[in-house]
This record gives sequence, structure tokens and C-alpha cells, in this order.
Amino acid sequence: MDALLLAISPNDPLWIAIAFAFGYAVKQISLPPLIGYLIAGFVLNALGAESDSFLDTVADLGITLLLFTIGLKLRLRALFKPEVWGVASIHLVVVSLLFAGFVLMLSAIGLPMFTDLDAQTSLLVGFVLSFSSTVFAIKVLDELGATTSKHGQVAIGVLVIQDIAAVIFLAFSAGKVPTVWALGLLLLIPLRPLLYRLLEKVGHGELLLLFGIVLALVGADVFEMVGIKGDVGALILGMILATHHKASELAKSLLSLKDLFLIGFFLSIGMTALPGWAEIGVAVLLLLLLPVKTLLYYLLFNQFHARASTSWRASTNLANYSEFGLIVGAIAVSAGWLNPSWMAVFAIALSASFIISAPVIRIRDQLFQRWRPTLIRWERKSRLPDEQDIDLSAITTVIFGMGRMGTAAYTAIEPDYTGELVGIEINEFKAEEHCALGRNVVVGDGTNPEFWFRAIGLLDNLNRVMLTLPTHEANLAAARQLKSMGYTGFIAATSKFEDEEQALKEAGVSFTFNIYTEAGLGFAEDLRQLSQP
Repeated sequence: MDALLLAISPNDPLWIAIAFAFGYAVKQISLPPLIGYLIAGFVLNALGAESDSFLDTVADLGITLLLFTIGLKLRLRALFKPEVWGVASIHLVVVSLLFAGFVLMLSAIGLPMFTDLDAQTSLLVGFVLSFSSTVFAIKVLDELGATTSKHGQVAIGVLVIQDIAAVIFLAFSAGKVPTVWALGLLLLIPLRPLLYRLLEKVGHGELLLLFGIVLALVGADVFEMVGIKGDVGALILGMILATHHKASELAKSLLSLKDLFLIGFFLSIGMTALPGWAEIGVAVLLLLLLPVKTLLYYLLFNQFHARASTSWRASTNLANYSEFGLIVGAIAVSAGWLNPSWMAVFAIALSASFIISAPVIRIRDQLFQRWRPTLIRWERKSRLPDEQDIDLSAITTVIFGMGRMGTAAYTAIEPDYTGELVGIEINEFKAEEHCALGRNVVVGDGTNPEFWFRAIGLLDNLNRVMLTLPTHEANLAAARQLKSMGYTGFIAATSKFEDEEQALKEAGVSFTFNIYTEAGLGFAEDLRQLSQP
């Protein structure tokens, strides 16, 4: 064993091999690979490996690029909606107080590790546990193709508000107050047209990718220089470009690179500290509070007029603890407020919350259907404007996903189905743009069972469905949802790979359109016709 410990050195390729092995293993049981990366971190920790500057740098790069790409998909006005800032603010205060009371109670009964905690320190622990993980939630939403959905945008908005609160806390706790030069960041507003022109000129290849990396990293560094957390800078730079027509393309170009760097983040979480039985026991106690945290999210979203299904999905996105706990834990330990063993507690609670949340998110729609009679009791009679019931009883043809493929299909068939065609777009801002151009497009999520309760009469005359959603998982989920509602008509779906086509057909899809193959065939056919005399 000693020889093995010595063999595992910083930057060793064995780390990547172990991460791949565990990521691959959990994927075989339909769990996100990130859970495997977390487990790999714990295994490496147990073998004596320690996180080093290289791994920390990779993790920081992953988080910076993640927040930059989320900024590219987030409109500023989404943060000013009451269901975002209202829920985030109330939840932060209530959960901090509730959890602080729980910690004080455990301190009063003399439970080990809690005996030295006073009211102020208990409130600090409660504050840390009130946050949800930005990295985990957005990573899962990315995998599900749901970052632009209503529940995704609401959850991301709440996370951004929490990040702002974290920045304020860190500024005061670490004495890192923004400098007077922070006012210079206002120059980003007049610089926006210049950034737009640069984005137009960089093309579609490696320069586009490099432009995104430079903007994210330089933006983060500039914000750090004026005393503001760099991650916030990356997020804001992304938001500045969010309304540009190439924002989506830029986000896609950064996707694989961002995911690769994030492996370092999940590995580093598992390697934070090696826990003992006492630390594991305390972490389990903290995990028992997760349902309370999630339930409060759900109740608050409903009170702000979200549909029960949106509240449920947004709440499960946020049903975890945040990496912010590790940052605050390090500050508290260095200041002597907390025992160093609390770092291991936060690491275990954080990792376990990820491992619990990921499979729950996979089955949350089934759980919602099972508990629907109880869950919908908390719905308000008045609902958010983009979640009200819509009459689609005259519709015969539906296109789910109004991106490039969906829009092209809509334009091609619209003359033949006037008054009978509707596009369903998950992103409310894109839906507004389509409506402004005269297209019949409504906001909705075909993967959500509740959509079919909202779309009154849609199944009465529907006989053609086209699935052009952004990910294979979303197309697959929508096809299965259609079949579960008793739909027996024609379904067509886009795909990119042969195994995806097979999975879609097994789910009941009548026709699959392989984007790559069909594009090549269409190009060849056009050439053939042009070459004829």
C-alpha cells in the first residue's frame, strides 16, 4: 500500500484514469458521470493523494467557463422577476434561521462537534447550508437540455441571487471590500457594441472558442483586481453577450472544454478532507435537513404563482448543498470560529447531497405524477403569465423546439397547415421573438407532464409531432411523455448518432432524421440535380 501511495503523485495521469473509470461505471446505471468523479476524489483521498495547485487551477477554470456559458443564456430581466429574487431572499433568511436553531439545539444537548458552537457560529453554519450548488445544478440542467426552460431559468436566477449574497458575505468576512476602481466596471456598458462586433468578426472556428475563453478569464481577472469575486465577472461578461445571435453558438463551442475542466472541480471536492466516523455522523444529520430546504423552495415558488410542476422541478434542481460551504468553512477555520474537522463535514455533506439529488432529478416527473393530487394543492389560482392554460384544441401539428431545425420545419410546412400548426418553445424570450415575427409559438416544455394539462384540447386533433429539441435526452423524454399520454399519431425526431436513432424508435418515434447523414444526402442530391444538363 505504501508503494501505491507514493506512486500517486500530483498531476499523475492515473488521476484521470480513475476519474474516467468511476464516471463510466456510474453512467452504466443511468447516473450522471459527475457522481463518479466525486467518488473518484474520495478514492484518491483514501489512497493518500492530495489536491494540488494544478487540480485547483483546472477546477477554477471549469467553474469560470461554466458561469460564463450560463451568463450567455441568462437575460438580466429574468433576475428581477419576483419568483426569482423574492424566493431567493426569503429562502435565504428563513433557512439560515431554521438551520441555525437546529445547530444550537444539538449544541445544547452536548452532541460532539457542536458543543463549542455559539449563536453566532450556528448562524454562520445555517447561512452556509441555505445555499444550493451553482455548479451541480447548472451541470445537470445542461445535461438535460433544460437551462432555458422555465424551471431552469428560475433555478439559475435564484442561484445568481445567492452568489451575489455570497460575494457580499465574503467581501466583509475576508475584509475584501471592492475598491473604488470597481466603478470602472460601468465602462462595460459602452464597451458592449465593441464586444458584439468582435463576436461577429471571429467566425465559427477556433477563434470563436478562444474569444470565449479570453473573455471569461480576463473578465474574471478584472473583477478580482477590483475586489469582486472573479466568477461573478465571468457570469456578467456572459450576460452582456446573451442577446447576441451568436451567444448560443459560443456557449456550444465551450461545452466540451468546460465539462473537461469541471472534472477537476468534482475531484477536488472529494479530496478536500478525509473524514472520520464523527464527521460522517454530523454530515448525515445535515443531510436530514435537505428535505426541509427543498420543501421551503417548493412552497415559496408556489406562493409566487408558479405552477406546481415548475415549483417541483425548480426545487429539485436546488435540492443540494453548495461548494460555497467549503469556501466559508476555510475562512471560519482560519479565523478560529470552527474546528478544522468541519471542513470534512462540509465536504461529505456536499458530495452526498449531489449523489442523492442526481437520481432524484432523473425520476422527479414520475414522483410528481404519483404525488400530484397532494402537490397541486399548493398551487395559487392565479399563475405566471407564461404558465397560464392555453387552448390548442384546433391544432393538428406540433413542433417541439423552435431552434434552427424547428424554425426551418415550421417555415416549410406553415402554408399547408394554416391555423393548425403551433411551435412549442421552452425559452420564453425566444418564444417572444418568434411571435414578433408572426409565428404561432407558445412557451412550453414537452418533457413536462404538466404541459399536457395546461395545453387544453391539444390531444383531441393532434396527429403529427416533430421533436427538434436541443438534446437527445430531451427528445427522448418528450417522445416517452407523448406515449404516456396515450398519443398514437406520427412522431418525427432529430438525432445525431445511430444509437440515438435506435433509442428514439424504441420510445415510439415513427421517423428519425439524422442531422449529419441527411444533410450530406441533401447536399449530394442538390449537386446531382445541378450537374444534370
